[in-house]
Amino acid sequence: MRPNYNKIYQDLLKMQYPEKLECPKVREQLTRLDSTEEILKLNEKLFKPTKETAKTNQQLKTYDKKTMLKLLSYQKKHDLSTSFMSRKYKISRTTFSKWKKILEEELSATSKK
Repeated sequence: MRPNYNKIYQDLLKMQYPEKLECPKVREQLTRLDSTEEILKLNEKLFKPTKETAKTNQQLKTYDKKTMLKLLSYQKKHDLSTSFMSRKYKISRTTFSKWKKILEEELSATSKK
């Protein structure tokens, strides 16, 4: 079962930053939390990361299947190297390679569409 990120962020903002909940853009973004990418964007927008928190957060990131496929298809579409993608998105080359092996069939099916 997937966590309800909308509810988690609403509760967090109510307790610590109620003024941010008044912003219509924030409320709209809360309704669109359906992928890891959206969650990370919102988190970055709400809480400006410091170098220390960025490093810790990077180590704890997880990606859903939808986001993995999106990154891999972007890489394939633009003919980018794994090294470039790992630097751009701060994900290890090993992780990208593992994703390619795991999602090989789905990635080829997506690119044929």
